[in-house]
Amino acid sequence: MSDNALPLIISAPEPRTLDLIFTQPQLARLKAKYRIVETTADGVAKLPADVLGEARYIVGQPPISPQTLDRMKALRCVFNVETNLINNMPYETLFARGIHVVTTGLVFAEPVAELGLAMALNLARNIVDADLAFRQGRELWGGDGNQTARLLSGADVGIIGFGDLGRALNRLLSGFRTRTKVFDPWLPPSVLIDNGVEPASLDEVLSTSDFVFVVASVTSENQGFLGAEAFASMRKGAAFILLSRAGVVDFPALMAAVKSGHIVAASDVFPEEPLASDHPVRALPSFLRSAHRAGALDIAFKRMGDMVLEDMDLIDRGLPPLRSKRAERETVSRMRSKPADRN
Repeated sequence: MSDNALPLIISAPEPRTLDLIFTQPQLARLKAKYRIVETTADGVAKLPADVLGEARYIVGQPPISPQTLDRMKALRCVFNVETNLINNMPYETLFARGIHVVTTGLVFAEPVAELGLAMALNLARNIVDADLAFRQGRELWGGDGNQTARLLSGADVGIIGFGDLGRALNRLLSGFRTRTKVFDPWLPPSVLIDNGVEPASLDEVLSTSDFVFVVASVTSENQGFLGAEAFASMRKGAAFILLSRAGVVDFPALMAAVKSGHIVAASDVFPEEPLASDHPVRALPSFLRSAHRAGALDIAFKRMGDMVLEDMDLIDRGLPPLRSKRAERETVSRMRSKPADRN
C-alpha cells in the first residue's frame, strides 16, 4: 500500500505531543499504518480541503466549527488525549453522523488515586510536617508527636463523584476496611452498591466522614458547589482531599475553613495554574499542596498510546472503540473542566 493510500490522522494533541503519548515502537506502528498531518489546535480549521476531507481520525481536542466538520467527510473518531471534554465542537452533529468522541482519561485514574491515598495518610499522620520538624531539630518523639494523629483503617470515608477516579480510589481504600459513602447524582444507587459503597446525599457524605475525597468533574451544574456551608458541615478535624478540579470548590472558603482549624486539607489542583508566588495557600498551615502532578507519570501517558492504537484498530475493522471512554450525548455538553496547560 502506498503512503497516499494509508488512512489519514490529524494530530493536534496540545498540550501533549506524540512523543509523550507513544513509545518509539508504538509511534513506528502508528506511522506504518497511517499518514499523519501534524498541526496546532487552532491550525486544524486552516488545513487544506483535501486533508480535512480525508482525515479518518483526530488526535487532540481542537476547536471544530460546524463548517470545518462539514468538510470532514471521512472522520470516524476524535481521540481526546488532553482528557477533559470541553464544549468546543458540535457534539450533536458528531453523534448524528456516528462519529465517536473518546477520551483517554482512564490512564490517570490509578496514579491520581494513589496520590490521593498518600495525601490522606499524610493528613492522618502528619508525615510531611514531622519530617520538616526533624530536619530542623524540633521533632516530637512518640506520643508527643501524635496529638492529632488518626487511623485511615476503619475510618468513615466520603467520596464525591464516582467515575473512573472514584472507583480506582475505592479499590485502594478497600484494603483499609473503610466505611465508604458516595455522592454522585449521575449514577443510580445500584451501581454504587455493586461497587461496595453506600449511596448517600452530599450532606451525609460531608457531615459523617473523617476523610472526604473530591473526584467530581466540573460541570455546568456544580461549579463552586462546595463552599463555606459545606465545609462548616464537616466533622471538626476531618480531612478534605481535592483531586479532580479546583472549579468544584469555593477556594477562598476552603482556605478559610482550614485557617480556622475546623478541617485540614490537601489539593493537587488550584484555581490558577501555575499558582502565583504570593498566593496565600502557599503559607497556609494544615494544607498539603501538590503541583497538579498526581497523574503526570510517563507510564500513564504511554498507556494512552496503547489505548489509541487498539481503538483505531477496532474502528478500522468497523467495530466500536472499547479502550477509551466514549463521550455521552446527554452529558458531554455539561462538562466544564479546564484543560491542563502543561504535560
